[in-house]
Amino acid sequence: MEPGEPREPREPQEPREPGLEAEAAATPHWEKANSVAPKRKPKLALEAVNQRLRELYPDSEDVFDIVLMTNNHAQVGVRLINSINHYDLFIERFCMTGGNSPICYLKAYHANLYLSADAEKVQEAIDAGIAAATIFSPSKNVVVSQTQLRVAFDGDAVLFSDESERIFKAQGLHGFFEHEKAHENKPLAKGPLKGFLEALGRLQKKFYAKGLRLECPIRTYLVTARSAASSGARALKTLRSWGLETDEALFLAGAPKGPVLEKIRPHIFFDDQMFHVAGAQEMGTVAAHVPYGVAQTPRRTSPVKPAPPVQ
Repeated sequence: MEPGEPREPREPQEPREPGLEAEAAATPHWEKANSVAPKRKPKLALEAVNQRLRELYPDSEDVFDIVLMTNNHAQVGVRLINSINHYDLFIERFCMTGGNSPICYLKAYHANLYLSADAEKVQEAIDAGIAAATIFSPSKNVVVSQTQLRVAFDGDAVLFSDESERIFKAQGLHGFFEHEKAHENKPLAKGPLKGFLEALGRLQKKFYAKGLRLECPIRTYLVTARSAASSGARALKTLRSWGLETDEALFLAGAPKGPVLEKIRPHIFFDDQMFHVAGAQEMGTVAAHVPYGVAQTPRRTSPVKPAPPVQ
């Protein structure tokens, strides 16, 4: 959540229940709890990144590596393999836990990111210190790049801690601006997805080292409701202090994020506020909710309609 954002008018549409409750992890470890048939997959973009890395660094194994994780029994393995082959997915590693939660295996697989349609598993991963988010289906299908992986991040309570959001809730917008001005040169503490941005940055630097900064097949975005003039400097200085950067930084000063995401067309967008998850869905973006920070409160007492399948 970002200070100054509007309250949530409604909930995003829920993802459909996964047919096999399957999940996956990668070397920026990419986890996904969904049916094996993805609604809109970053498959081609991931393969494009891996292909270029292997061309440039033929002796290196530092590429995207997806691990499929499921709490189903090993007997469903043949069905999973058949589904993976049917959809031509590049997944070689499985983790089938026979009814137990797969979360305890994430660190053993060196997972940098866990994506799931199961919010409870995502919260379990966050509590274990692993970057994780609940993934939601887009409301419509849009064309995304097949040659460049685009990942968009919210700032507060996603890349950064929820420190500033706590100030905003306690002292209001004026107090937040004063606090950010006074602490402009003090880096924010890390948020739950800092490590995933670091993993993407390591891969990007491999392309930069070959003089391919402008042709890099990975592009990252900071999409924040912060105002550039009043609170943007601290966010950028924090990234700099970590030795990190995003290719683009968009400060919206409380404006809706959906129209910007429609222009970017990222393969995935991470935010801690359901309001923006819903806005991203409406624009055809795969959105992932990060359940972290002071903004996380019980959101509903009645079920919402599931997302319709995307053709």
